[in-house]
Amino acid sequence: MTKKKCGIVSIVGRPNVGKSTLLNTILNTKLVITSNVSGTTRNVIQGIYHDSDSQIVFVDTPGIHKPVNKLGNLLNKKAYQNILGVDIILFLIDAYQGFGKGDNYILNHLKDQNIPIFLLLNKIDEIKDKTQILTIINDLKDLYPFAEIIPLSALKQDNIKDLLESIKKYLKDGEPFYQDDELTNVSVRFMISELVREKILKLTKDEIPHTVTCIVENYEEEDNIVNIQVLIVVDRDNIKKIIIGKKGQLLKTIGIEARRDIEQLLHKKVYLTTHVKTIKNWRNKERYLLELGLKEIDE
Repeated sequence: MTKKKCGIVSIVGRPNVGKSTLLNTILNTKLVITSNVSGTTRNVIQGIYHDSDSQIVFVDTPGIHKPVNKLGNLLNKKAYQNILGVDIILFLIDAYQGFGKGDNYILNHLKDQNIPIFLLLNKIDEIKDKTQILTIINDLKDLYPFAEIIPLSALKQDNIKDLLESIKKYLKDGEPFYQDDELTNVSVRFMISELVREKILKLTKDEIPHTVTCIVENYEEEDNIVNIQVLIVVDRDNIKKIIIGKKGQLLKTIGIEARRDIEQLLHKKVYLTTHVKTIKNWRNKERYLLELGLKEIDE
């Protein structure tokens, strides 16, 4: 296998600053679901970027936040664990909203890492007066000796090529970790469950908090047809009623939209059935955390 510029790069930041959108843009594919709901990403997802002279493994971590339950604690542990042993950390902030207490909290946890840390100022497309970007850079450059400070828009793909070229400058030549056709470490079942959850968050907007989760209970493939059954788990009956909707109409729409994306993912005909179950306090129950791949992490 030909040597390339290779390395592992962790993307960290508060919830909803655009980490998943950035990873999807870099890979030019929809690997991670996105939503305006904080806490959308729950697992550690590796996306593998390939080009002629490099292979970069990007690690998209859950947003670091103040936890209020066992799920929150595990998400934070997952995020912190995945800044250890990487080659570069991309510290993403929302440039439009500004550098806040949550960002400072994360930066204090990063300062002990003896590796290059890039400060990425995301969502610059929302800043009308572009001269403000220079002001933001000047205000933040002395917080830490960042290896690079790069303004970008993950949504509009602004400065993504510059980001990739900057990352390569800090990587060494080595043997690639993965084959050229590999894109991610997550299973197809996980990606399917996430696509259903994304449609729920999209179609219910602010009515549904991120307490909802989805689990693929059955996956049967025959020729070019796939039968899939997904369980939607919520922690309150009123949320269940919202997701089902009047005469089951919203749940039907969720299924239709999710099925389209799943068919694009699998390149096969999909028959998708969904049902909703209320399990009170599921976020503190081991079984469902294990289903999400969020096993307890050793201290």
